[in-house]
Amino acid sequence: MMNNNQYDEIKYLLKRSKLLTEQPTGAPNIGNDIEQRINQDVNKTSKDQYKKYRVSGGILIIHGSNPTETSITTDDKTTFQETMDEFVSEVSDLVDFGPLNVYKNSVEWSGKIIDHDIEFFMTIGEQNGVYINGNQLKLDEKFMDTISKLTGFYEKFKSKWAKVIAGRKKTSTKD
Repeated sequence: MMNNNQYDEIKYLLKRSKLLTEQPTGAPNIGNDIEQRINQDVNKTSKDQYKKYRVSGGILIIHGSNPTETSITTDDKTTFQETMDEFVSEVSDLVDFGPLNVYKNSVEWSGKIIDHDIEFFMTIGEQNGVYINGNQLKLDEKFMDTISKLTGFYEKFKSKWAKVIAGRKKTSTKD
């Protein structure tokens, strides 16, 4: 799975590659012309801004199109803290959390459950679900129990962060 920033960067690199291979006719400075076209395109599509916040050892990244949309609220902090605490108590206490990304219409969170060497990725939005990666995963009762806990936790995660997205949308329409 890729987050929006990785997708945008790949899209940017592909577009740049395409523009560099084009051969405009009649242009006195081909390199300058191509660079100007790239910069114009980047300025049109790079409206996403973000701000990172450290909350109790975790990283919360809020994305938006302006500084107001990237500000953090007390509810955001509380929800993030509760999410990490609940994960530790309900799924595994041996975990390395990745950043939690809050976008306008989606939330993405990843991490690694150390005792099973499982990387997880949770998302709400267009691609709802919890996804895992791992190498040579041993399918035993302990592993199956952890997977069951992870999928059960996802429902709480989805409910909690859907409320946050809805609250942020209400706030931005009032501004």
